[in-house]
Amino acid sequence: MEDFNHRFVETNGIRMHFVEHGAGPLVLLCHGFPESWYSWRHQLRALGDAGFHTIAPDMRGYGQTDRPKELEAYDIFQLTGDLVGLVNQVGGPAVIVGHDWGAWITQAAALFRPDLFRAVALLSVPFLPRGPISPSAWEQQKYPGKIFYQQIFRSPGAEQIFEADVRGSIVNGLYAASGEPPPGERWQFAIDPKDLASLAAPVVKKPSFVTEEDVEFFVGEFKRSGFAGPLNYYRNVDRNWALTPFLDGAKLPQPTLFVAGDRDGVLGFWGEEVDAMDRNVPQLVNKVILPGVGHWTQQERPAEVNRLLLEFLRGLK
Repeated sequence: MEDFNHRFVETNGIRMHFVEHGAGPLVLLCHGFPESWYSWRHQLRALGDAGFHTIAPDMRGYGQTDRPKELEAYDIFQLTGDLVGLVNQVGGPAVIVGHDWGAWITQAAALFRPDLFRAVALLSVPFLPRGPISPSAWEQQKYPGKIFYQQIFRSPGAEQIFEADVRGSIVNGLYAASGEPPPGERWQFAIDPKDLASLAAPVVKKPSFVTEEDVEFFVGEFKRSGFAGPLNYYRNVDRNWALTPFLDGAKLPQPTLFVAGDRDGVLGFWGEEVDAMDRNVPQLVNKVILPGVGHWTQQERPAEVNRLLLEFLRGLK
């Protein structure tokens, strides 16, 4: 990683850290939770070496990027505003690529500024049209009597759960949500209240797609930043919904690639939205479900994801 260039820019009122590699058309990589620019280490190398100016920021609240204390500082307008300022300073327009929360932010940025984000790639999280009810109301309607995982993440003081054992939180999250564990050890996204106690002693195993060096990097970053900022993304989901009634009926207009794993828990609760992308994304170029892959798409299968991204990028006009 020594040849990657690290830079900082002032954008949207914060100081943002990002890593870049290569020269050519701009590609912006947006990570999710609980991750870092480092989640794109394999793509930075492959895309940069293939002739693309590839950049991966620490998103607001993560790593070396500023982490405002106010809850409202993490709403969708602030998160997308950071990227607009970054691309304007680096030199856009850009192809924007997002995984997990990064995919949610990516599609919002693409809807808000189609002039700046000319094409889209979504990993794990599909295009999510604005629903008729708030996200928390949707959770209760879809999983009555159960606790949806995001409800736990939104709860006051949830960061203390993660910060009590940062290494355990990172390793368990990488393992449980990946394609590697047997069914009994996989991430549960909707939990019966009587099973909450069993979550207190998770099975901690390092998955094969990360090294000890990788784990230590993630652990060091979260010991630096804490988890309050990242969890504030979840605490703003209803606010984001309330702030965006103008997105009712909106479809994603840019050329779009979607890649996910068949063992990704996200397909368990947003599978219908994956199917609906054929209707809601008029320029859906490719939709690929990778066998044996869980939630950490670009880390679990870097070679396949790199191939798909490069094929998509080279096919753009």
